[in-house]
Amino acid sequence: MSTISTLSEEEKSKYLEELFEFLRLPSVSADSKFSKYMNSTANWLSNELLKSGCDSTKVYETNGHPIVYGEKIINPSFPTILVYGHYDVQPPDPLELWNSPPFEPTIKKTDIHPEGAIFARGACDDKGQVFMHVKAFEQLIKKKKLNCNVKFMIEGEEEVGSENLEKFLVDNKSKLGADVILISDTGLSSLDNPTLTVGLRGLSYMEIKLTGPNRDLHSGTYGGTLANPINTLSEIISSLIDGKGKIVIPGFYEDVVEIEKSKRDIIEQKSKFNDQKFKDSLGLSEVKGEEGYSTLERKSIRPTLDVNGIWGGYIGEGSKTVIPSEAHAKISMRLVPNQNWEKISELFKNHILSIAPDTVSVEVSTHHGGNPYVTPENFKGYEAAINAYKDSFGKEPIPQKDGGSIPIVPMFESILGIKTVLMGFGLDSDAIHSPNENFGVKNFFIGIETIQNFYKHFGN
Repeated sequence: MSTISTLSEEEKSKYLEELFEFLRLPSVSADSKFSKYMNSTANWLSNELLKSGCDSTKVYETNGHPIVYGEKIINPSFPTILVYGHYDVQPPDPLELWNSPPFEPTIKKTDIHPEGAIFARGACDDKGQVFMHVKAFEQLIKKKKLNCNVKFMIEGEEEVGSENLEKFLVDNKSKLGADVILISDTGLSSLDNPTLTVGLRGLSYMEIKLTGPNRDLHSGTYGGTLANPINTLSEIISSLIDGKGKIVIPGFYEDVVEIEKSKRDIIEQKSKFNDQKFKDSLGLSEVKGEEGYSTLERKSIRPTLDVNGIWGGYIGEGSKTVIPSEAHAKISMRLVPNQNWEKISELFKNHILSIAPDTVSVEVSTHHGGNPYVTPENFKGYEAAINAYKDSFGKEPIPQKDGGSIPIVPMFESILGIKTVLMGFGLDSDAIHSPNENFGVKNFFIGIETIQNFYKHFGN
């Protein structure tokens, strides 16, 4: 890798200190007890954008958490980049699994990050990556190399479905006008073998509730006389995927576009994905998934169904012998191009209702979702990103579809008519959404350099 940082050691130290200040703010959007921190984080970010060079900023109130907007218009005839990100983070639970407090950032050396990684909730998803854009913007102004107009739109509800973002987009469509949307909320395969995310899977996020008896019952007195909702829910869930890893919901694969095996093989060869390293990183001796597809394909170009949480009955310390009145599960389905999340949600709901026995009552609800997205190759933003990575890493990145979902990306194109470029710098090992989330210090600084390179190519 040939990256040479243009940042001085003093700038690096300063930027890390500022990022740590950002990370100390516990902006957990899903938990109401953190609400006051959502507002203080939005105000902190607004002030940081002003300090970095924005001509104006504003914190927009919504029916949920605020949206931070900032802009610098240097010439209306110049190209405009709209930077999107989010300042909200996932809940830090379970706290006992963190090796250091989640909102007290610290740098530790690891085998993957020998130069150090920043450990904190939000370090990679998405505060660290948002902050790369703020500092890249600051650097371009400082060096008098800013050749594009810049708009920032940083929201506080991405981790809970961006419920209020659509209204903000509709209400501010003219203000948000741009030539490209730039997002860093994805990752790289590695620093030595960079990838550019050119597609995202869609998402359908559902919840099932089964109700049996009208109250929790003594398992000795009532056991064997009625359907246990947890047992029944477990049977329903286990029936959703067959022995070959296929999802059995009728119509689920109807719109999936199959990619030719020859094209899949080329992607596999270029990516240099290592199954053993993948297993080792997760502490697994074996992997499992849909038959006929590699691990890389299963995690990027194939749809999935996973239980994200299941609960009911007594889960406290010690024992309490009850048959629960209720059982619940949250289930996410990752979708591939041409699948529609609303259609899949309806198919899921209908299937669950059709297979649930009469011994329980069933409720199926939709939390949120979004459609898949693919960045077109015949687009200046795509070309600028390829060249930006080439400048920073000394080699062209491998275009690769990402297994994650950012549901608002297809919404941007639908409402604003703007295409998105995804320039992420995290690694699979960064433990986003998990205890001990981290982000490589080197990744952070390479991100700042590569984003500046994107401006250079996009503004020409």
